[in-house]
Parts: sequence; structure tokens; C-alpha cells
Amino acid sequence: MERIKQLAYMLEKYKNKDNAVQMEKYMKNHFPFLGIKTPTRREVTKAFFQESGILKEDFQPEFVIKLWEQREREYQNIALDYIERSLKKVEKSHLPLMEQLITTKPWWDTVDMLAQKPVGKIATEFPEVVEDTIEQWAIGENMWLRRSAILYQLKYKERTNEEKLSLYIIENVSSKEFFIQKAIGWALREYSKTNPDFVKAFIEDNALPKLSIREGSKYLNEIDIHINLMSE
Repeated sequence: MERIKQLAYMLEKYKNKDNAVQMEKYMKNHFPFLGIKTPTRREVTKAFFQESGILKEDFQPEFVIKLWEQREREYQNIALDYIERSLKKVEKSHLPLMEQLITTKPWWDTVDMLAQKPVGKIATEFPEVVEDTIEQWAIGENMWLRRSAILYQLKYKERTNEEKLSLYIIENVSSKEFFIQKAIGWALREYSKTNPDFVKAFIEDNALPKLSIREGSKYLNEIDIHINLMSE
């Protein structure tokens, strides 16, 4: 794809091996990097968007997939930048693409943005996908899809469906996975900004992992919470 070549050419002069080593270490050496730090990458991406005119076109799933196929992690980050800039164009038909991205080269840096923004947006505008698709994520074998089901409402605030939030947390409460326990705590902590009474009661009434309790109750420090710790 010519646009991928154009982007690669624009990124080339900013490659930095020393930065790459540190960035790869930060990401537990799961992915190789060009070594381009976020501010510079975003400047290059902004220039690419302007020169290519791609943001003026319909949403381009093929472009996103091609970026995801590239070796270095910066390309997946650029795909996220493109998706965020194109959120208004993301439709229900793009949910399978988001699922593909969540489960391909997965780590928190891509999964969390995809869950909160495109998946959260699709679920808001097309609520039928919650029971049709996201519900299956919450109970499926893929840990990153389960994390996404817990987190897709993260920025919903007063629009949060408490029944679904509770259900998806309870479905995953016995998980020993760090990223699941952390997601549970994060979701509760964020929602406690909107409805602290609900979160307080939920923590009191359910045997949550210690990590989830610690994270979920961070904004409830002045409230006396009786916690029922899950045995290790």
C-alpha cells in the first residue's frame, strides 16, 4: 500500500536505536520499536494525515489492518491515532475489526484504547451489540476480550449500565490474571467518581481480588468499606 510506504518514509529519519531499547524494555520486550517517542510520532502522523488527505475519506479498515501487520509497535500506535481521529465514522459494521485488533498483537497499550473509544462508541450507538457480542467477550477464553468487556463503559459516567458492569465483573472475579483483576479495579474506581455508593456496596457485597479492591476503592478512602477479601 502506497500510504504505508509514504508513512514509513516519513518515520525513517526519526528512528532511534537507543530509544527503541528502552521502549521495548518498558513493553516487556513483546514488540520491536523504531524508537520514536510519542510526541514526535504524533507530529509525523499529523503531517501524514494532512498530506495524504485520508481523514477526509471514508473510514479505511484496510489501512488499519496494514498498519497492524507492520513489525514495529509505532505502526499499531498510528493505527490507534487514525481510529481516534475517525471515531465519528466508526460504525457497527466495524466491531469485528475492533475484535480482530484487540486479539492481534494484544497488550494494554492497544486494547485499552480500543475498548474505551471505538468499542465504547459502537456500544453506545448500537446497544444491541452488547448482548450480541460483548457479552460473549466477557465469558470467552480470550483474556483481552474479557478485559475489553469490563472496560468498554469506562468513560460512560452516568450512562453506565450498572447491571452489565456488575455481570461482567462477577463473570471474571475468579480470574487470576493480573490484567483482569486490574481492569475490575479500574472500572470500579472510574465509576466511583459518578456513583460512589454503588461501588462501595459492590465491593462490600462481592468477594473481589485484593488488587481489584485496592484499585476500585482509591476514591472511597473516606468511606468505611467492609471488604470481603478473596482467599488467595
